[in-house]
Amino acid sequence: MRPATATAAAVTTVIGLGAAAVAVGRYASDAALGVPSGRPFPGDPRLTVHATGPGRITLTRSLASLRPGTYGIEAEGLHAVVGPVLDRVPHTADTVVRRLERVELGALAPGDRVRLTPQLHRGTPETALGLPYEEAEIPGELGTLPAWVVPGPRSTWVIALHGLGTTREHPLNLLPFFHRRQIPVLVPAYRGDRGAPPAPDGLGHLGDSEWRDVDAAVRYAVRRGAANVVLYGWGTGAAMALHAAASSGVRDRIRGLVLDSPVLDWEATLRNLASARRVPGLLLPLVVRAAQGRTGLHGDRLQEAADPHALRVPTLLFHGPDDTLAPWAGSRRLAELRPDLVTLTTVLQAPHAAMWNADPLRYEEALRRFLTPLV
Repeated sequence: MRPATATAAAVTTVIGLGAAAVAVGRYASDAALGVPSGRPFPGDPRLTVHATGPGRITLTRSLASLRPGTYGIEAEGLHAVVGPVLDRVPHTADTVVRRLERVELGALAPGDRVRLTPQLHRGTPETALGLPYEEAEIPGELGTLPAWVVPGPRSTWVIALHGLGTTREHPLNLLPFFHRRQIPVLVPAYRGDRGAPPAPDGLGHLGDSEWRDVDAAVRYAVRRGAANVVLYGWGTGAAMALHAAASSGVRDRIRGLVLDSPVLDWEATLRNLASARRVPGLLLPLVVRAAQGRTGLHGDRLQEAADPHALRVPTLLFHGPDDTLAPWAGSRRLAELRPDLVTLTTVLQAPHAAMWNADPLRYEEALRRFLTPLV
């Protein structure tokens, strides 16, 4: 082969490999960040319903179905709530029996394939819980953000921010707690949620851009009479809260943070998301680079938002070692480096954003102690 021909072939090969790498990286980043709000958490197995009876349901035995606590179970056209495992009820070795609390949508039948979810409720604060509320519209950077306002007489508001795999129905789990304590709650949708403007690139940014919708929510609460706010986020919602506390123009109104399963190591979360969505292991090194190239994710900004030394308001962390999406190590480090401001409540046997589900009583007591001096 002549030198010119060999060079041309080599260049063509390099270009072909480069194009393939770009395509593969695009596929991997789509798998990690391109999932619509409310789609089930990645990695959670589907469970088969083996039988139902008065106040009980029999499911495939697995680590997921054996989790302690209370969870939603869902499938297309189906939503129900299951409580603790019933150990003394007869069952086969490959099944587990849990208490069936209620069926909110559809009907359960043997053979149904379901997933667990931390969301217990469907609907609005009124239809799901009987709580009075107001539909609100928040002027956001990309357009109008729909929101729920659950009123209360206190002057400090809670702004509740859902995260990966859930919708703004997820914070409904905690609304009765706040209502009993007369704390107003603002539950906004943000870019990419149903009813909210889409992200310009169609991808989630792990809080790196979404936090500006939190800034808009804080401004809205202040206009509505909030003297101060506590930002309460799950997963990427927690990352958004950290960003807002560090960068919002009205951050002086933020009195505290509640962070449940926070995304503090965005590269690890990206890889975990892609892996859970069955991106082959060989492609995982491309995920971070491709996501940065497509979304403009800035590792330095994400790290600055979670910098322990930049934290300036009291912070309550709920996290545990069984979170396979957002590593627990970051929360432990934050608590160790800032014991003056950070309280970590460790929850065992709870997946991502389900710390309350695993032990509601202990969770709410920690939350009560934290919020009492702030509201």
